[in-house]
Amino acid sequence: MPQEPTNARTSFGDIAPHLAEITDKVLFGDVWANPTLSPRDRSLVTITCLISLYRINELPFHLGKALENGVTKDEIIEAITQLAFYAGWPPAMTALPIAKKAFEQAKV
Repeated sequence: MPQEPTNARTSFGDIAPHLAEITDKVLFGDVWANPTLSPRDRSLVTITCLISLYRINELPFHLGKALENGVTKDEIIEAITQLAFYAGWPPAMTALPIAKKAFEQAKV
């Protein structure tokens, strides 16, 4: 595992060190590193799943990561619009203010 603190170890490594370790090694070290999907595509898939499933705790981090990985503000808004029809109006409406805050923080 890297020596510098990762998001997982910073967020919950003190209480769940094993979960933080496998988050770093398996999720971000193996799954996200697999070249079959680009980081951009993985981000788009991830945020659409999080929005659809009302996983709002993880959404701000992954919206920021999506912007870093090249997903544009317009693409995120369009994904949310499409999800309103496929995942439901409430998940889309819940995602909008979270996305707005992520855009403000990223200055986009």
